[in-house]
Amino acid sequence: MALSLGMFSGFVTGETAALLKPSVSPSSVRLAAPPFANLQPARTVSFAASSNPASETKKSPVRGIMKPRRVSPEMQAFLGGVAEAPRTEVVKQVWAHIKQHNLQDPADKKVIVCDDELKKIFGGREQVGFLEIAGLITPHFL
Repeated sequence: MALSLGMFSGFVTGETAALLKPSVSPSSVRLAAPPFANLQPARTVSFAASSNPASETKKSPVRGIMKPRRVSPEMQAFLGGVAEAPRTEVVKQVWAHIKQHNLQDPADKKVIVCDDELKKIFGGREQVGFLEIAGLITPHFL
């Protein structure tokens, strides 16, 4: 005969098992494992302030698309004479130019109709898909 008392089944001992039917011996009663026996303790994370103020002032190095790189003379003219710029800033400037001059095709907003300034940096193309912009500015980074 198995005894199940829910979450208190782990507290059943030989003394409380004796309170059961007298015909059942305490050694024959099999107790179920507590329902929370397989849970692992949770990790605690503290957000204490650093004791080393020198490490707080040290910035991580800028990498990848956020790192300023030298740009071609055509891109410098487009950006207003800036010699170095990160990729993210160049894409922002291109999109700002597109929005300011309303260069998206009204029928299909995914197509950019290039004006003279964009033709210089996009290799003389008349139209460009918006997904092509990142690939077309790549040759301008030296």
